[in-house]
Formats: sequence, structure tokens, C-alpha cells
Amino acid sequence: MLRRSGRARRRREMLAGYLFTGPMLVGVLIFTLVPMLLSFGLSLTDWSFVTGIETIRFDGFGNFARLFATDAFANSLVHNLVLLLSVPVGMTLALALAVVITTRVYTPGLFKVIFFMPHISSIVAVAVVWQVLFHPSYGPVNSMLMALGIAEPPKWLADPSYALTSVLMLMVWIDMGVALIIYIAGLKNIPADLYEAAEIDGATSWKKFKHITFPLLTPTTFFLLITGLIGNFKSFALIKVLTDGGPVKSTTVIAYDMYTEGFVNLRTGYASSMAVVLFAVILLITLIQWIGQRKWVNY
Repeated sequence: MLRRSGRARRRREMLAGYLFTGPMLVGVLIFTLVPMLLSFGLSLTDWSFVTGIETIRFDGFGNFARLFATDAFANSLVHNLVLLLSVPVGMTLALALAVVITTRVYTPGLFKVIFFMPHISSIVAVAVVWQVLFHPSYGPVNSMLMALGIAEPPKWLADPSYALTSVLMLMVWIDMGVALIIYIAGLKNIPADLYEAAEIDGATSWKKFKHITFPLLTPTTFFLLITGLIGNFKSFALIKVLTDGGPVKSTTVIAYDMYTEGFVNLRTGYASSMAVVLFAVILLITLIQWIGQRKWVNY
């Protein structure tokens, strides 16, 4: 009798679990898994979505051959890899700020809001502010540099040599707030007893950070690294609003090329092949990190 009641209770719990998670699972299936499978299929076709389904023509790996034969895609991939530097740079700054805010600041909530504001603000608004700040002729950044004695400061977003660096700095500014909040939460979960014991042993602030703080924050760092790199690869809105891929295609990334080929040039199959390659690159980077985390992440 007890076994029957136990099985019935487990069935009710499973049913309740499915009822709560069902809407999310259906959403993931319809809006993520199905489009992903369709992208894999369309990458093997020569098709434009405006011509109708009946015009789909199987092209094998022709899209991939054309993709890797062009310099434009290789340049976009290189730009993506360069912009990945914003993730470790932002995390390093966020960790330093988190330690300072947690230990040295009397109003940490105010600083958390200040640094988190760029992330929750509209991408369009942030991009417009950045364009004004780094305007080559009238921007306050160049005005300050000229006041300091630099006669010809960089043109920033208008210069192909500095445009990608300008985008990278903006990405650091936008994403640093998220890492800061998560690092502060991780710091608060570190037992104070460990620091007290280290102080009794005469450990300096650097040694406490090196042997206590950083090792115990490695799971947080691993999480931020994985999510940051994946999110960085999917950057589109910022590039579209800030530079539109220019000047001279110096800030194009794969996601921007996908949009251009799919919705401007109307080459759906070709754009889908870009999506597949992007998926493969992100998966490879994630697997490398997942394998490497066994040696440096302390759970």
C-alpha cells in the first residue's frame, strides 16, 4: 500500500513538473530547435525565401565551398575572434571592481547600478551615445585628447584602423556590469573564516586573492567565460546601429553577414551556411573550454 502511494505521489510530482516546464520546452522546440534544424537543411540548398518553397534546389556543399572561397567571410571571422578579447578584458575589470566595491566602498549598491546601467539600456541609445562621444571632429573624447596635446587624435569609428577597437571598448563597457554583479555575488559566498585564518598566518592582500578569492571564484569565471563568448559571437544589433559594418567593412562580423546575405541579398541558403559555420565555431570553442575547465576550475 505504501509503495502504491509512493508511486502515485511521484507520478503527480512528475506531472506537475511537466506542466510547469512544458511551456518553456515547447517554446525552445518551436523557436530554437526547429529553426536550427531548418538552417542545417537550408544550408544545403540554393534558395531565396521570397521565391516560395517550390523553388528550393538542392546544392549540396556548394554554399560552404563558396563561403570558404571568399575573403569577406574570413575577415568577418577574424573580426569576431578579435572582439572575443572583450570578454576576458571585461571580466578582469569586473573582478577588480567587484573586489574594490565589496571591501572598500561604503555604498556598493550605487556603484552596482552605475556599472549595470549600460547593459540594461537600449542598444540603440548606447550606440548613439558612443557615436557622439567618439565623433572624430566634435566628440568630447577627441576634444580632451587635443587639450592634452595630441594634435591628431584617432578618428575612431570613422577610421578602419580604429573602428574595431572602438567597438571592442564599447562591448567591454556594456557587458562589464553583468560580470560585476555576478562576481560580487560570488565574493559574498566565500566564507569569511578563510580570510581570517589567512590574516592570522600573515597573508598579504595579494596572497589572499591568489590563494582564496580567485580559486573559489573559478566556477563563476567559467560560467561568465562560456556565456560571454557565446553572446559575443552573436553580436549583431550593436554592429548594425554603431557602424553598419563599416568603414570599408572593417567591423563586419558573421552575424552581420548573415543578415546582409539573408535579408538584403536574399540568399537564404548561403546565409544558412554561415549560421551552420557559426554554430560549429561556437561549439568548438565551448568544447575546448569545457575540457580545459577540469584543470583550472575548483568546485
